[in-house]
Amino acid sequence: MESPVPAEALDASFDLVARQDATEAAVETLRGDVADVKARLDRVSRAAARPVIEGAAPASLEVKGFVDGYLRMGRETEIKSLSGTVLADGGYAVPREVDALISARLKNISPIRAIAQVVQTGSAGYRKLVTTGGTASGWVSETGARAETATPSFAEIAPPAGELYANPAASQAMLDDAQFDIQSWLADEIAMEFARAEGAAFVSGSGTNQPKGFLTAPNAATADATRAFGTLQFLASGHATGFDSAPELKLIDLVHALKSGHRQGASWVMNAKTLAVVRKLKAADGSFLWQPGLMDGQPNRLLGYPVVEAEDMPDIAAGALPIAFGNFRAGYLIAERSATSILRDPFTNKPFVHFYATKRIGGQVLDSDAIKLLKITA
Repeated sequence: MESPVPAEALDASFDLVARQDATEAAVETLRGDVADVKARLDRVSRAAARPVIEGAAPASLEVKGFVDGYLRMGRETEIKSLSGTVLADGGYAVPREVDALISARLKNISPIRAIAQVVQTGSAGYRKLVTTGGTASGWVSETGARAETATPSFAEIAPPAGELYANPAASQAMLDDAQFDIQSWLADEIAMEFARAEGAAFVSGSGTNQPKGFLTAPNAATADATRAFGTLQFLASGHATGFDSAPELKLIDLVHALKSGHRQGASWVMNAKTLAVVRKLKAADGSFLWQPGLMDGQPNRLLGYPVVEAEDMPDIAAGALPIAFGNFRAGYLIAERSATSILRDPFTNKPFVHFYATKRIGGQVLDSDAIKLLKITA
């Protein structure tokens, strides 16, 4: 007869089985964790492989800290190490990705900015030297004597600048909503307000604490070779209060008053009321001078050149300058400080939070030969 198994041996066997079961359970749990990690990595890889939507800023650490930390919650400590400016300077500089998003949308809705020359500066001022003459040239043989050239003449371009600001507001409830895309909303609001203000300044700004518009520059009827530097040329419409009997001929004269080099890339600039008049003009054979864009996204054309609609251009009236034609990339300079600053203000208008955005922008005529004007005068 077999002797009974001691109780201690049975307890040890049960303990071994329990430990084996626990080990198997831990292995299964680990396998599940590994599978979960792999799935997450796969989702991250697929997200990284997706093309970035046009106009959307990458979700970098700087952008996330600025948007979620400062704009939503008002935590300034999260962005002090990411920004070179301080609160005393009027706000914190937005990350480059957000600033690029504002600039891209601003270019789409600001008509003059879209065709002018834009330079980014790191300081408040910008200066540029432009040659006005004296750099004579000529042809000589390989061993022939070189005659001394004339002394070059320069003119300094220092675009008048001012502080442009916008002050959009959002309720705290909107900011607390995680689904609210504050980055895109803020870029749209700032770009819209900036576009309204700078659109008028680039056309008719006084130059005092704001850009100097190209219509504010001096103008004369004299040709390029005899006009003073910085003075735009205008052609008369032939009638004291509007166009004469052959307005299409005046438009053709305006085109060919521009040098051939500047006609490459030239554009018409006028407002909607003037555009309504111009669209009805016909050539001698009865065909319209206006040519609508044949494809989506292509500009409408007048005498073969694209038309830019700028609402800040004056209407047709006695002594007005309702139509401009020229190469604005060569003729008008916009200088702006690269960083946009934003100050979060939750106190002035509770329960709304204001975002006071500022940017220093200047503008001035760069090459007065590159822009021609049509003046309503006899």
